[in-house]
Amino acid sequence: MNPFRRIGNPNTRLAAMMAALVALMVSASFAAVPLYSLFCRVTGYGGAPGVAAAAPDEMLDQMITVRFDATRAPGMPWTFRPAQRDMQLRIGEEGLAFYEASNPTDRPVAGQAAYNVAPYAAGGYFTKIECFCFTEQVLQPGETVMMPVSFFVDPAIVDDPDGRFVHTITLSYTFYEIDLPDGADAAVQARLEITPDSPATEAAAPTQIN
Repeated sequence: MNPFRRIGNPNTRLAAMMAALVALMVSASFAAVPLYSLFCRVTGYGGAPGVAAAAPDEMLDQMITVRFDATRAPGMPWTFRPAQRDMQLRIGEEGLAFYEASNPTDRPVAGQAAYNVAPYAAGGYFTKIECFCFTEQVLQPGETVMMPVSFFVDPAIVDDPDGRFVHTITLSYTFYEIDLPDGADAAVQARLEITPDSPATEAAAPTQIN
């Protein structure tokens, strides 16, 4: 008997190896959400938007439409949706949009949002000023919150050979459940002091979702 002979069906071994690899990739993706978001924010990889302290002084007459999308990762118990379907604003103008999240469970749930911008050519010019996606969020049982994101489209997009043809941008978020941070049971994490009634919301005209 050959002592080096392999035992088992090669196809069975291959299937088992592939299943283990898929499971590892899925688990790693959940663990890496905050790091991936940071990586995309810094590098612009995958059409991820940039970050700025304020909108530019320059504002063009050219209008652009921003659409908003929301999804949840498997296992995330929240409900999550954009408060507006789309928004039209001038290139260089600051926009303010909201996403609504609710925790229908009987336990605190922490989440981290991963985000992306489409088309890819617009990723480097769609710039966020403030966003709920910059930090993890904690919702208490039965809690519903309105989470703001303020942004602008850099006027430099009109000088880009590909970006100049972009007339509609889609901002997408996916919320993943993450481990509760220390002290989450005692207090909900402080959120941005911006509400849908803030004066800044009048800067652009969003389309509300009923």
